[in-house]
Amino acid sequence: MGKYRGFTFEEKQERVRDFRPIDDAFFEVLADDIGFCQEMLRILLDDETLIVDEVIVQSSTKNIYGRSVRLDALCSLKNRGKCNVEVQRSDSDDHLRRVRFNASSITVRDSETKQKFKETEDVIVVYISQFDIFKGNRAIYHVDSVIRETGEAVADGLERVFVNTQVKDNTTISEYLDCFLRKEVNNCKFPEFTKRMNYLKHQEGGLQTVCEVMERYEKKAVAEANVKAIKKMISEYHATRESILEDYTEEEYSLALNELAEEKNN
Repeated sequence: MGKYRGFTFEEKQERVRDFRPIDDAFFEVLADDIGFCQEMLRILLDDETLIVDEVIVQSSTKNIYGRSVRLDALCSLKNRGKCNVEVQRSDSDDHLRRVRFNASSITVRDSETKQKFKETEDVIVVYISQFDIFKGNRAIYHVDSVIRETGEAVADGLERVFVNTQVKDNTTISEYLDCFLRKEVNNCKFPEFTKRMNYLKHQEGGLQTVCEVMERYEKKAVAEANVKAIKKMISEYHATRESILEDYTEEEYSLALNELAEEKNN
């Protein structure tokens, strides 16, 4: 890819120095590794026998789910269906509905025509946040479907696990999650986490991978800013297509028109 390819090894190290696992761009490359994801899920799901067969991240060529479904890391588990891992730093969304939407999208996309509902694949969502969503002073929460009248849990194939980096309770899960806030990880309890961090921060191949993802995120941010500017030019200044295309691309112009149309319909 572009601008980072000509950087020296030291320049690349400096560029990625401040990245932490909780950061979206860095987690994407961090999680693109079966060993890392398997260790993570064995800890967070408390299952030492769990096996990860495959991992799909947002930018993966294997991502058939589309950009509207958040795939920080979608893991295929042996005998346990799918597990979608999401990381979230900002507390500015309806997190429960976001989890519901993504889990539903994965379920529908993976369902076969004429498939019986009992054959629908199980979905687990692990939601890693930088804040305590439920404010219960716990590092981990399991959200179940429950019969209101009896309090009995219902197994409907959806498992939701919310964990956070904020609460420190001296458990292994809390110690593991604290690593998500660190720029460097060197913990013998978490060998796959340590190995993956060392590769991405201190080896040429890993550094280049991180830089390429950084460049893609930067281009996306520029494109979003351009679309926002075009929308303002159209709605406030009634700019013509010809004048807009003097400074912006056809694709950006089309995206702006589509967003304005959606906003009008809503």
